[in-house]
Amino acid sequence: MLKLANKDVVGVDIGSYAVKAVHLSRSKGGWAVNAAAIVEIPGEGTDSPSRREMNTVRAIQNCMRIIPSKTKLIVCSVGGPEVAVRNFEFPMLPPEEMEKAVLLEAKQVCPFTTPDIVVDYKLIPNGTDRARGYFVAATNKLLKNKMRLSKKSRLSCTLMDVEALALLNCFKEVEKPQNDHGIAVLNIGSQHTTLAIEGNNGWPFVRNLNYSSSEIIRQIAEQNDITPEDVRRTLAGEEKDIPLSIDESLAEASIGLIGDINKTIRYYGAQQNAFRIERLLVCGGFAMFGGIVELLNEHLPLKFELWNPFEKMQCHSRILRSVLLKNILRKNGPAMTVAAGLAMRSIYDA
Repeated sequence: MLKLANKDVVGVDIGSYAVKAVHLSRSKGGWAVNAAAIVEIPGEGTDSPSRREMNTVRAIQNCMRIIPSKTKLIVCSVGGPEVAVRNFEFPMLPPEEMEKAVLLEAKQVCPFTTPDIVVDYKLIPNGTDRARGYFVAATNKLLKNKMRLSKKSRLSCTLMDVEALALLNCFKEVEKPQNDHGIAVLNIGSQHTTLAIEGNNGWPFVRNLNYSSSEIIRQIAEQNDITPEDVRRTLAGEEKDIPLSIDESLAEASIGLIGDINKTIRYYGAQQNAFRIERLLVCGGFAMFGGIVELLNEHLPLKFELWNPFEKMQCHSRILRSVLLKNILRKNGPAMTVAAGLAMRSIYDA
C-alpha cells in the first residue's frame, strides 16, 4: 500500500451507475463527515466505451466540485470477479522469498483468465513460527482503468484499495465489533455483489457472488416486458404506475442471489476458527430498492439489516450545508459505504 503525504484526501467509489465521494475527519466520538456527493453517470452512449469513459470522468469531476476541499488527492478501489482476497499460511521466510511465495499462491488460486495480475499482501502477527496473513490480487487491466479515470479527471489516486476491504474498514471503525461478533457485510452492487466478514485476529473472509442488481433488474424487465430503467425507477419508488407483478418478479429474480448468500455463509461456517453468522448488514445502491432487505429476511434464517454507517457519524459543516449533507447521507448512505471506508483508510494509514 502507498503511504500518503497529505491527510486531506477524498474517498471516491467509481461505480457503474454513479460516482460516490466522501471526505471525513476524525472527531472525539469517532468520525465526522465534512462533505459527501453522489453523481449518476449519464446513460447516453453507453454502447461506446469512449463515451462511457467520458461520462464517468464528468461524473467524477462533478462529484469533486461538490466537495469543498481543494485537495486533488483521492483514494479509489477495485472489486468484482477480477479481484480476489485470500488468506495464506506459510513457514516463516525472508521478505524476498515471502513475496515470491505469495505471488505463486495467488497465481494458483485466483480464478483469473490472465496471468497479468498485481498482488499485495499483509502479514498478521500470531506469535508462532508460521507466517499468516492475506493477499489481494487484481488484474492489471482493472487497476490501469481506475488509474486512467482518475488521471483524466485531473486527480491523483494516492492509494488503490479493494472494495471489500474498504467495507470491512468502515465496519470496524463504525461498528467496533468484538471477537466472535457474528456479523457479515453484504454489498449489493450493480455489477457484482460482495460478502465480507472481519474474522478473528484480523483475517478477512471475502467472496464475490454471482448475482448483482443488474442481473436481477434484467430478469424483472424481461418478465414484465419493460425496460431495465423502468424497473430501476419502480424499485426506487419513482414510478407511480407500478406493475402488480413487480414484487413477484423481484422474489423470483432474487432466487440466485439468495442461494449464493446461503451457500457462502455455510462455506464460511465450515472454516477453521469461523464464528456463527447471525446478522448481515446490507449496503450498496440496490439495498435501498424494492424491499430487498425484507425479501432476504423472508427467505433466509438470518437477520438482514439495511446499513447506513453515516447514522453513527457527526456532520461538520455550516447549518445550511449540514442540512443538505444530512439529506444526501440519509437518502444515499447505504450506497456510499465503500467511499466512506476509502476515506477512513486514507486518513489513519497515512
